[in-house]
Amino acid sequence: MTPTPLPYAGLRVLDISQGIAGPYCAHILWQQGAHVLKVEPPVGDWIRFVGVGKGDLSALAIQFNAGKQALALDARTEAGKKVLFDLALQADVIVQNFRPGVADRLGVGYATLSKIKPDLVYVSVSGYGQDGPYANAPATDSVMQADSGLMFSNQDEQGIPRRVGLLAVDVMTGLYASQGAATALYQRLAHKLGTHVQVSLFEACTAFQGACFIEQTMAGKRPFGAVSAPNAVFDTLDGKLSVVTVNTDHFHRVCKALDREVWITDPRYLENEIRFSNRAALQANIAALLKTQTTAHWVGLLQKHDVLHAQVRNYTEVLEHPQAVHLNLAQQLEQAGVGKLPYIGLPSHPLHRPVTSAPRIGEHSIQALTEAGLNVDAIQRLLEAGIVTQAPALAP
Repeated sequence: MTPTPLPYAGLRVLDISQGIAGPYCAHILWQQGAHVLKVEPPVGDWIRFVGVGKGDLSALAIQFNAGKQALALDARTEAGKKVLFDLALQADVIVQNFRPGVADRLGVGYATLSKIKPDLVYVSVSGYGQDGPYANAPATDSVMQADSGLMFSNQDEQGIPRRVGLLAVDVMTGLYASQGAATALYQRLAHKLGTHVQVSLFEACTAFQGACFIEQTMAGKRPFGAVSAPNAVFDTLDGKLSVVTVNTDHFHRVCKALDREVWITDPRYLENEIRFSNRAALQANIAALLKTQTTAHWVGLLQKHDVLHAQVRNYTEVLEHPQAVHLNLAQQLEQAGVGKLPYIGLPSHPLHRPVTSAPRIGEHSIQALTEAGLNVDAIQRLLEAGIVTQAPALAP
């Protein structure tokens, strides 16, 4: 059987972004077949040195840059700007996340490039948008979780806003940006038109929460926490278990699984509104019962009665999940200079490729410039001037 060609095979992407949102957008295009050249300053993309890492490869840098070529270029110099401009003219898609105006000063703004390449797909990722009172305000994932309402939405039972414990805003913005790029590529294919796709962290995070704004308007206030009972995380003898009900039929299944069918006719639990007002007593009874046996014991009973439930798993346990094993959820990434790592890519099948190493700073500088058409002497002059740097080969 002939394998299905990847949809973006042959597409050339110039990724001049740093951090997560822009690089993730470009990495998604790579997963779907595109050739991606990551251009970063000689000191490297700052995300390389954030969090858990080894040398110039943090876990974040690996996840969002796997498979790319890497060119280390000082684009503040005139010679560096000339190289960047020439690379931009060879690209089908450009992804950048500078503050407004910076790409123009580097000579690779959309207005300049689109005059020469009218079918160019140009993706700009920003904090708050390209103009307006906050356009130049600094923006990070944590800043945006506060400013967009996500911390408010994630407040605890005492009303204390909480940060979501991962870089959710950056990742969702990268997803929205890649969707915008895909739409622009279709526009180019169908109508021979280029597009300046503009995505901001602020807009992405509010769009992600769109239903919450409607809920608040309809209810007069934002509802928080569970709206059904039982609906909580309970301790078992050896772990934690989430048990959820949505309607009365679900509650009856819980009663049967726990051998508490007497609760079905208990006037305190006849329907969700009544159960919810008595949820403290109900969930305390369930908590006391679940503590008496192991997670595996209760999972067997809950599965038998088709109850909504799940073991609360850590990341090692997720990778060992029977369904994760069946789906080959995590590819084994042989990351050069680091070792074997679990890599989880796009969940859409079958249109994505096997993962390969994330690049070190300047790992492919000479190769990328050669492929771009520069001769050996020109590349050597750039190297000697420190405008381009090439990573040394790794020891075997």
